[in-house]
Amino acid sequence: MKPKTGPQLEKTVVPKQMSQKYNPITQPFGSKTKYKISLKMDSKGHFDVESSSTITNTSNDKWSDVVFYFIPNIFTKENSPTLNNPGTANIKRILVNGEKAKFSLKKDTLKVLLDKKVYPTKKMVIDIQYNFTMPEEGYRFTKENGNFYLAQWYPMVATYKNGGWNKEDYRVRGETYHTAFSDFEVNYKIPKGLTIVSTSDREYVGSHKTTLKMKNVKDFFIAILKKPNEIERKVGQVNIRTFTLNDDAEIQREALQIAEKALNYFQDKFGPYPHKQLDIIVSQLGMEYPGIVTAGTIQNSGDMSDWRESIVVHEIAHQWFYGMISSDPFHDAWLDEGLATLATRLFYSDYENEYISLDISQFKDAPLPVNLSLNKYTLGEQSNHIYGKASVYLWKVLSEYGGKKRAEDFLKSYYDFYKYKDVDTAEFVRFIKQYLELKDDHLLKEFLKF
Repeated sequence: MKPKTGPQLEKTVVPKQMSQKYNPITQPFGSKTKYKISLKMDSKGHFDVESSSTITNTSNDKWSDVVFYFIPNIFTKENSPTLNNPGTANIKRILVNGEKAKFSLKKDTLKVLLDKKVYPTKKMVIDIQYNFTMPEEGYRFTKENGNFYLAQWYPMVATYKNGGWNKEDYRVRGETYHTAFSDFEVNYKIPKGLTIVSTSDREYVGSHKTTLKMKNVKDFFIAILKKPNEIERKVGQVNIRTFTLNDDAEIQREALQIAEKALNYFQDKFGPYPHKQLDIIVSQLGMEYPGIVTAGTIQNSGDMSDWRESIVVHEIAHQWFYGMISSDPFHDAWLDEGLATLATRLFYSDYENEYISLDISQFKDAPLPVNLSLNKYTLGEQSNHIYGKASVYLWKVLSEYGGKKRAEDFLKSYYDFYKYKDVDTAEFVRFIKQYLELKDDHLLKEFLKF
């Protein structure tokens, strides 16, 4: 149920000229990667991949190994024995600068050993040849009814922080992969009659083989769809496309309409959308990827239309809070989920004149800080803290310092300072204290640990 319309605290507060006196202190990624990937799929759903990663050591340390996320391995029979139809994953060969390399693979952690240390500022090329099939009950990385959703399907270089590789074990709830902004070139060949929809800005032209490119994105998602229905609309300089896998034209129009309104609002209030195209696939769990989101239905959720629309808006908000402002989704999940939820609330306040709830009593059974690592919450606690409590308590702070307009201006300033940078809780606290001129920490310590 949507909150009832109510009074909205508004007062004019002129922010300081922070650009003249404030310098962000952001987290280094430790590595910079250019991916060149060849993807081939046959008619039986077997995938062959050759991934070539040119990796620059941007840390201050010498490397003796490189760590990748290799998530296809999670959904094999060995690692997901409860799946009825698991996938397969087989690494055939790994080369470092053209020479055969030793490696280890445990669950989704792929460690490549280096014969020679790689010093700061130096580059290396790691070629990984592998194949996989996809599970039918995977989490984001899955196939369903002849459609294939390739989420985190390639070996992703981990970030390097505090003297080591920042790699956490895969979890089925939340995201545990933290990657740097990277450049991609993906050559693909798929069976005729299928449609690729991806992170790339490149328009689909019906070809079963071509090259997709994208620069400065955190991830590269591909969906391979069987006879999708597509409609599109130009919104300023951005082409919005929605894809459905059935003949429900009303759902498709609803998704397109709300996407257009959300995109316009976020661009106007926060800052420019960074890509030429935004794709919405009305299928699968709600999930954000650069330039593309999935937004299927939630079963038993009352008004399906409202829920679906809110998922679309939330995932589009992530194009700013994840897609452009990076944070560690394992250690600081609230920074993208909480801010995307707050941005969604602000949108609906503008779009439907909704009152933004300040009911903190709903979190009486959520006593933990919202910025703990995901493994510190039970699965039942996780969402209530990093989505709900994070957004409501942050709204409480911003309400006391100006209300809706102040919150929008705050997020715009946050975007201006931190786009294409990596933020942690400590830096967010430093920024909001400076922006709002907070005299003490008591409002922030109601929901954050620092």
